[in-house]
Amino acid sequence: MTVLLAGDIGGTKTILRLVDAQTSGTTTEASLKPLYENRYVSGEFPDLVPMVRQFLAEAQEKLGSVPAPERACFAIAGPVADNASSLTNLSWLLEGDRLEKDLGISKVALINDFAAIGYGVLGMSEDDICSLQSTDHTPSPTAPIAVIGAGTGLGEGFLVPSSPSRYQVYPSEGGHADFAPRSQTEFELLRYLLDKFGITRISAERVVSGQGIVAIYQFLRDRQMGEESPEIAEVVRIWEREKGVADKSVDPAATIAIAAAEENDHLSERTMKIFASAYGAEAGNLALKLLPYGGLYIAGGIAAKNLALLQSGEFMSAFLEKGRVSSLLENIPVNIVLNPSVGLIGAALYATMLE
Repeated sequence: MTVLLAGDIGGTKTILRLVDAQTSGTTTEASLKPLYENRYVSGEFPDLVPMVRQFLAEAQEKLGSVPAPERACFAIAGPVADNASSLTNLSWLLEGDRLEKDLGISKVALINDFAAIGYGVLGMSEDDICSLQSTDHTPSPTAPIAVIGAGTGLGEGFLVPSSPSRYQVYPSEGGHADFAPRSQTEFELLRYLLDKFGITRISAERVVSGQGIVAIYQFLRDRQMGEESPEIAEVVRIWEREKGVADKSVDPAATIAIAAAEENDHLSERTMKIFASAYGAEAGNLALKLLPYGGLYIAGGIAAKNLALLQSGEFMSAFLEKGRVSSLLENIPVNIVLNPSVGLIGAALYATMLE
């Protein structure tokens, strides 16, 4: 039994998982058997070390005799440099060598949470994904894999083969590239956002994210492009009044998405169609830059929770609408990641590669 510890470390919550890993020397063929998992409120602990110690004690009590983890990998919601990270919303300074010493684990790695998602897609089964575009071609083992995920922000990254059946993941800041409007409505949205935020450029993340859903709704509302329902209007206004408050009492993006899915609010439906189209266009931009014939994976909570929206045609139509080079994207497999534990799986897969 090779026991590994994987963690998904966020400013609000942390999820820890013990796994039994059986590997064949390749990233894509590792077998991970979950042994024990628990989640914690991050702010209730002064550091990661006491949390992990409590978790391991609970695991011992639950499982009985279980070997101590040999290696660990923690996915961090923030930048990681030189195997160290200072979490934005916590007073935690995490360093791999200190964690190794304090926890008695021979090797501890810290990676960015979106990099963990990148590794995680290698561990997805057929049941963990929903295909938006399949091809007659077998995905090339030498081609890049692309990952994009809209949530609180917009993450983008890619994987390239480093050796047979092994990949290296590279996170990027592609979500902060310029938003490129493609229609009169999107040009008006761009001008609206420039004025609203008092800035000189708009990133893709301002539109393709949870905050982007709210921004699109506000644009349509303020330009009187649809009638508001009193229920959604109230949620959005509460959110607007709570500007600057870290823990808001409402989630207007989720409210708008649910109303659109239930087809009981025209303004919400139009909001989500614009969002899906912008999301597909940005995914297509990423695909053009990488030509990921190994596959493009759409991660993040928004996609998995809005399957019908992304399957409706708006997303893929915008993805493929690239003028004279559109045909290049027709042979790229496009999949939505359904497994919410993809980051934990990725952290565990990364741990299998530590030496």
